[in-house]
Amino acid sequence: MVNKKRLIDSFMRMVETDSVSGQESRMRDLLKEEFSKRGLEMEEDNAGEVLGGDSGNLLLRIPGTVEGPTLLFAAHMDTVEPGRGIRAVLGDDDIIRSEGNTILGSDDKAAIASMLEAYDMLKENSEQHPPLEFLFSVGEEQGLQGIKLFDFGKLKAEYAYVMDAGGAPGTIVVQSPCQNEIEYTVYGRAAHSGINPEEGLNAIQIAARALAAIPCGRIDAETTCNFGIIEGGIARNIVADYCRIKGESRSLSRTRLEDISNQLESLFRNEVKKEGGRAEVEINFLYPEVSLNSEEKVVRLAVKAAEKIGLRSELIRTGGGSDASIINAHGLPCANMGVGMQAVHTSAEHISVQDLVNNARLILQIIREASR
Repeated sequence: MVNKKRLIDSFMRMVETDSVSGQESRMRDLLKEEFSKRGLEMEEDNAGEVLGGDSGNLLLRIPGTVEGPTLLFAAHMDTVEPGRGIRAVLGDDDIIRSEGNTILGSDDKAAIASMLEAYDMLKENSEQHPPLEFLFSVGEEQGLQGIKLFDFGKLKAEYAYVMDAGGAPGTIVVQSPCQNEIEYTVYGRAAHSGINPEEGLNAIQIAARALAAIPCGRIDAETTCNFGIIEGGIARNIVADYCRIKGESRSLSRTRLEDISNQLESLFRNEVKKEGGRAEVEINFLYPEVSLNSEEKVVRLAVKAAEKIGLRSELIRTGGGSDASIINAHGLPCANMGVGMQAVHTSAEHISVQDLVNNARLILQIIREASR
């Protein structure tokens, strides 16, 4: 049975431990401390050094007590901003929220706290279990940076579960998109805006006209694109000679992703050329699509476990990427699981105590089903 007080205390301690992307060392130290108390040692890689951060990815191996497929459970340690000085508050409605103008950090510390609780339940109940691996990544919120640097040759797992999706426990992501990041740059010609503006060529205005001519938002049921950052110019009294826009495109289909990305580039270049400017477009592939069959064992195991403990299982597709995208790309079947986090990446983020409890119950039940 889940020790609710222990789980709540663990979760609140975790979210109040600052770990914004690139600065996960305090969370790393907390996890090393907790698992060391339980007689387990964690292995840290050099991802932090490569990324210029202060922590690497953490891998924990838990020897099995019975034969069976090794299972991997994964979550990320980092959070987005504003994620410093978080204070968690448990309300009378059994909802945990942040106090003040910060996120809560249930993305993804709800998963980590639940993984720790599931392990404690295993040991307290002296339950038989197959070999387990817990992986805690860094830099997930910055484009899955940490997991991309992880050495998958260290894993023995046959099936994997990333605990990092929206939706209630029992939600299973079977489709997620591939993504390109796109950087558009326009070059114009500088001039004094009050003395000789006619001799200039305003890159910001050209960029605005080009952006107005190309698609943005939802393109079709599988595909989206966006512009998220725009910067340019030097001073308000100088005709801007450059403008840079950072955007993205996503699709559940690799072919469609390539098509829409090429279309965005072509339209942008043509519009800038019409206005007399010069364009550069750089497209970088961030992560691959995930498409799991409902009959695959990694999915069937999760469905069976959810239903066994009275949770509604739901197979969904999502428009977001996760560490599961990279894990699947390395040939390890991996489902991303809903953990009940709500309004993530905002100061309204919250999670119910019941969802925390159900996360721990579900992890434990998946382990039990894999032991049969």
